[in-house]
Amino acid sequence: MLALAPDAASQKGATGVSSPAKWSAHGVTPEVLWGECKGSGSKPYRACVDLSEPAYRCSCPSRKFPCKHALGLLLLWSADGVPAADEPADWAAEWMDQRRDRAEKQSSRLAAAQEKAARAATPEGVEPQTGAAPDRRSAQREQRVTAGLSELERWLADQIAQGIADARRTGPAEWDALAKRMVDAQVPGMAGTFTRLSGVLRDEDWPGRLLGEYALVHLLAVAHRRTAGLPHALGETVRSRVGFPVAREDVLASPAVRDRWDVIGSRDEEQDRLVARRVWLRGRETGRAALVLSFAPVGQALDASLVNGTTVDAELAFYPGAAPLRALVARRHGGLHAGPPPGLSAAETPGLLAGVLAEDPWTDSWPVVLSGVVPANDGGWLLADPGLQDSGSDDEDGSEVSGMRLDPAVGTPWRLLAVSGGHPVTVACEWTPRGLWPLKTWDEEGQVVVL
Repeated sequence: MLALAPDAASQKGATGVSSPAKWSAHGVTPEVLWGECKGSGSKPYRACVDLSEPAYRCSCPSRKFPCKHALGLLLLWSADGVPAADEPADWAAEWMDQRRDRAEKQSSRLAAAQEKAARAATPEGVEPQTGAAPDRRSAQREQRVTAGLSELERWLADQIAQGIADARRTGPAEWDALAKRMVDAQVPGMAGTFTRLSGVLRDEDWPGRLLGEYALVHLLAVAHRRTAGLPHALGETVRSRVGFPVAREDVLASPAVRDRWDVIGSRDEEQDRLVARRVWLRGRETGRAALVLSFAPVGQALDASLVNGTTVDAELAFYPGAAPLRALVARRHGGLHAGPPPGLSAAETPGLLAGVLAEDPWTDSWPVVLSGVVPANDGGWLLADPGLQDSGSDDEDGSEVSGMRLDPAVGTPWRLLAVSGGHPVTVACEWTPRGLWPLKTWDEEGQVVVL
């Protein structure tokens, strides 16, 4: 239960409110767990948990999600400290009714979107245009994007002709101005790339990394110019990378993929006063990777329905592209207790990533699960051979080592080293061009250990 906590302080607080004496009223049915916890005010805090998601609600002012009261109630329940009840409390039942109403409305919208997509798939079902304004706005945006990317190609040509020796001195100001011009040209994908380039200059190998980033930007600009000659899926990828949005309803109207999805990790990043949560999933039967994104203003709760370390039976609808990754949860059919997911060996993983990059060369992250690997003593590698103690280049007889390098920003993964103890483990990671970022592993008893 403590794995659900957003931070260590919440884990400590939950333990403090998990005793029966803290709860004046509590109960549980197969669908919902609820209770009233004594707080600092005259009225108790009302906490409840939808056990099918899970989802949480509490009347306390905490901005953490789930709060310590919901976690404490779960701890009390897991210790058989909450009595079963025939019916939930009125306020818990009202919350559950509201959730059901929202779910029904979402299902109705999904059905309507799918019906619309089915009608549009046949000539008889194509609805007539009601006006030229949308087409005109679309054409205007295409013109702005084309002009902006043409300017970008000329700028890149000048950079290569002049050299990048002065990039540390002049680069940040130029990139900031260029990002603003890309925003004006309605190319937000490119604008985001240039706002992140300053971080490249902090690395020792910054010239090589900067040239690599410039090459990817140039490739994307040229690909957009030649979109008409690209395969449809790759064209969708190019438009997405440039910044053309895809409506949520259109994604949900596409065929969904049902599987048992392992939630293999999540990371939160703050971007422009918004916190973005990336949740990585991997299908047990299909082997497909998926990324579910959610956003919230700083200080507000993010979506916590996909719990790290759990397995969910669900249908995912993927955004279009040559290597589809981002997805929406279309329907959930319940949670499972499936244990550690199957993984690839360190020797198989490079082939998987090479295939992904061949389809979408702008991929900058991808979830992988490695099985039978051991962290090297220096912490820089995940090795396939548990007997190796060096940095992972070659073993004692000179043969090549099978292993994957970690992102240098990870540092020494002390927790992973402790769990491994020199023995092979399964590790869920986020791959980036800089290396792997460990997300979680499993101990000898199959328990999840967040890294």
